[in-house]
Amino acid sequence: MQKIKILFFVLSLSLIFIAVAGHGGGEDRCECSHDRDGENKSGARKYKIAAIPSVLVAGIIGVLFPLLGNVFPSLRPETPFFFVTRAFAAGVILSTGFLHVLPEAFEMLTSPCLSEHPWEFPFTGFIAMMAAIFTLSVDAFATSYIQKSHFKNQRISSEGEGKEGGGELGLHVHARAHSQDGHTAAESGVGSAVESKTQLLRSRVIAQVLELGIIVHSVVIGISLGASQDPDTAKTLFAALMFHQCFEGLGLGGCITQGKFKWMAAMTMAMIFSVTTPIGIAVGMGISSSYDESSPTALIVQGVLNAASSGILIYMSLVDLLAADFMHPKVQSNSGLQIMAHISLLLGAGIMSLLAKWA
Repeated sequence: MQKIKILFFVLSLSLIFIAVAGHGGGEDRCECSHDRDGENKSGARKYKIAAIPSVLVAGIIGVLFPLLGNVFPSLRPETPFFFVTRAFAAGVILSTGFLHVLPEAFEMLTSPCLSEHPWEFPFTGFIAMMAAIFTLSVDAFATSYIQKSHFKNQRISSEGEGKEGGGELGLHVHARAHSQDGHTAAESGVGSAVESKTQLLRSRVIAQVLELGIIVHSVVIGISLGASQDPDTAKTLFAALMFHQCFEGLGLGGCITQGKFKWMAAMTMAMIFSVTTPIGIAVGMGISSSYDESSPTALIVQGVLNAASSGILIYMSLVDLLAADFMHPKVQSNSGLQIMAHISLLLGAGIMSLLAKWA
């Protein structure tokens, strides 16, 4: 629950940052501000109002679909259909990072509205790289901490059982446990249990970090739609975001399923993902009258958040989703499943790449 509170905090902080950036003072605005004379605000508003429930429902459908393993056995982890679905979702997330988020960050942080110093340095790639390294560090240190904690608990449990045996019986059991056959069996059992526990807890870390990367981007793109005053732009973003949320939800839902969270924690994570973009749209609508997406402050804040989000999404999709699944023994031993997973990956990446034309 502590990590879920952190997600709420990051979401709130992102909303505050972008809202403040959008209200940059007159001296903070530049000649790049958009001309709104030809815009039909009322026409754009109807699309934004319709987008809030529609995007919410699309996100709920996407993130809950992999969580229905108790109802549909084919959706359970390590089934062929699950691997194929995860490959599709990983392709979506990978394409989102490379073709949706990262180009937007480059465009914002290289805008002519920003002064040349210090933004002449390739900060976009640098921030994305540092975000990926940070994600790796979180992944590595969390896994190390989990393993050490598990070994410590295992040792305390073993010592407690030895004391309960007491006297000659305890020594006898201890001696038998260290015989050749018994020692090998014990090592095998403990090693398997530790590996299973470590993998489970690491899956939980992956799900939480992936959700963090997704919601940061979702806040930014939601505010972009809510603040838009052009009906054509609002309509295009509305349609694209529905597919975007549904497909990203598939990837996140698969990670939540593998993490085997408690029911309440899983539903909380699913709801945080589902409501993030609609909240962003509502915030964008609230500040649309004074929001200037071309102000230097707005460009820097949104550009930095998008760059960091892209680094997280690219790392997670390549390392924790694709590499982990494609190197899984079940996939490696089944040529047909390998081919289907590759096709599904290309299909997911291709569809999201096509959506990049509009959003």
